[in-house]
Amino acid sequence: MYLALTDEQEFLIEAAAGALDRRPTVEAARAVLDGESAESLWPVAVEAGWSGLLTGEDADGAGLAPYDAMLVLEECGRRLADARLLGHLPACALLEAAGADAELRGARARGERRAALVDARLGERSTTLSVAVTEVRGTVRGVLDADGADVLVVVGQDTGGPVALVVEADAEGVKIALRAAYDGTRSLADVTFDGARGTRLELAAARVRDGADLQLVLLAAESVGAADGALAMTRDYAVDRIAFGRAIGSYQAIKHKLVEMLRRIENARSLVVAAGRAWDEDRDRFGLLANAARVQSISALDYTAPETIFVHGGVGATWEHDAMLFYRRGEASRRLCGGADTAADAVADALLATL
Repeated sequence: MYLALTDEQEFLIEAAAGALDRRPTVEAARAVLDGESAESLWPVAVEAGWSGLLTGEDADGAGLAPYDAMLVLEECGRRLADARLLGHLPACALLEAAGADAELRGARARGERRAALVDARLGERSTTLSVAVTEVRGTVRGVLDADGADVLVVVGQDTGGPVALVVEADAEGVKIALRAAYDGTRSLADVTFDGARGTRLELAAARVRDGADLQLVLLAAESVGAADGALAMTRDYAVDRIAFGRAIGSYQAIKHKLVEMLRRIENARSLVVAAGRAWDEDRDRFGLLANAARVQSISALDYTAPETIFVHGGVGATWEHDAMLFYRRGEASRRLCGGADTAADAVADALLATL
C-alpha cells in the first residue's frame, strides 16, 4: 500500500526535480508562444533514465512500476515540462507486457529510439482503427508525441476485439501530420494508416487497453503537478502582496480560494495513488481509477489555473505573467486523450455496470 513513499521513491522525486530545475522549463513554454522553437526535453529524460522506467532490467530498463512514473510526471507538470513521456511510457508498458523482443524494448529504454501509443480511444473524436491480420487502416487525431517517434504501438479493432501492433513510423501507409497546440509545450499529431503493416503483440484483450488507461493516469499525475505548481505560485504571491496594510493572503476570500485549490489537488492525488495501487493489486479496476483520476485532476487544474490569474489581479491577466501558461496547460490538457468528458462517461459506465 502506498501510504508513504519509499526511500527509493523519495530519491526518484528529488532526482527528477533536480534534473528539471536545471532547465528553464517555464521560460521555454513562454518562448514557444513567442515564436521560438521548442527545446526538446527528451535528452533530459534519457539522461535521467526515465525512458526506461517501465522496461525490465533484462532490456536495460529500470523495471519500476507505473506509480513511480506518475511521480516523475507530477514533477514534470509542476514545471510545465513535457519530456515526451506521455506517449513513450504507455507504449513501452505494452511492449513489456507482451514480452516483446529485448532489443526492441532495450533501444527504447536506453532512449536510442522513442515510441508512441496510438489508440483510437484516445483520439479527439470517436474513431476506429480497423485491423485485418496485421494491416491497419484509419486515422487518430491529436496523438501525443507521435511526431519524432520511430515506432508506434497501435491499438485497434479486429473481428475478435482489441489488438495491439508495432508499426514502424516510417513504414509505407503511415502519415504523421504535426499540428499546432494551444499549449506550446505539447507535441500533437494526426496519425493516418492506409494499409500500414505491423507486428501483432501477444496480449489478452483486457490487457490491450492498459496502455490507454496508463496514458490517462500519467496525464492525470502531470495535471496534479501543474495545479500544484500554480498553487505554489499563488500562495507565495498571496504572502508577499500587501493591500491595505495586510498580506492579501490574510483576507478570508483569498484563504478560501487557496484552500479549495489544495482540496481539489489532494483529492486528485489520492486517486492517482489509488490507480497506482490498482495496477499492482487489482488490474481489473485500473481503468476505472485511471479515468476517475483523470476527471478529478482536470477539475483541480481547471479551478486552480483561472483562480491563479484572479488572485494575482491585473498583472495575472497580462501576457508577461506566467499565470497564463498554467491556464493554457489546463485548457489543453482537458481536451487531450479523448477529453475529460469521455473519462467521466467511462467512470459512470463502469459504476453502473456494477449495479
